[in-house]
Amino acid sequence: MGLLWMLIVGGIIGWLGSLIIGRDMPGGIIGNIVAGFIGAWLGSEILGPIGPVTGGFYLVPALLGAIVVVFIVSLIIRNTRGRF
Repeated sequence: MGLLWMLIVGGIIGWLGSLIIGRDMPGGIIGNIVAGFIGAWLGSEILGPIGPVTGGFYLVPALLGAIVVVFIVSLIIRNTRGRF
């Protein structure tokens, strides 16, 4: 049950990051989950444990990290389209 909760929270965090940036994550829900997990790791490494914890994620650094991940991925996708 804990893994399922982590996947749901990771997906929501990634989805919120893509909503804030205004760009969709490639891969749909799987992309949002990946962005949520990578964003949570990145945000926690940079900011540390800040804010409430849900599903094993500190929400504030996870959301900020997901925003950064979605932004970087969207820039990479936009710049590589049409080159291959």
